[in-house]
Amino acid sequence: MPTFDVPTVLRSGPDQSFFVSHDIPEPPHVHVDRERMSAKSWLDAVASARNVGYGAYELRRIEQLVVEHRARLLEAWNDPFLG
Repeated sequence: MPTFDVPTVLRSGPDQSFFVSHDIPEPPHVHVDRERMSAKSWLDAVASARNVGYGAYELRRIEQLVVEHRARLLEAWNDPFLG
């Protein structure tokens, strides 16, 4: 889990999906953290951008979650109070 205050935009089991305000200059993406694991997925063309600790199976599950909730995540990215 991040040690700073970030808005959670999606929670799936123990995984927390969030945005970080200083990332706005980058293309739309979401961070997904659990314990000491962290992944970053692009939203325009859903793809993994970074991974620390998640196994291949878990990355596929995260990608499916991002695809399923892509419209909601993009809407939240563009919300000035969340993104």
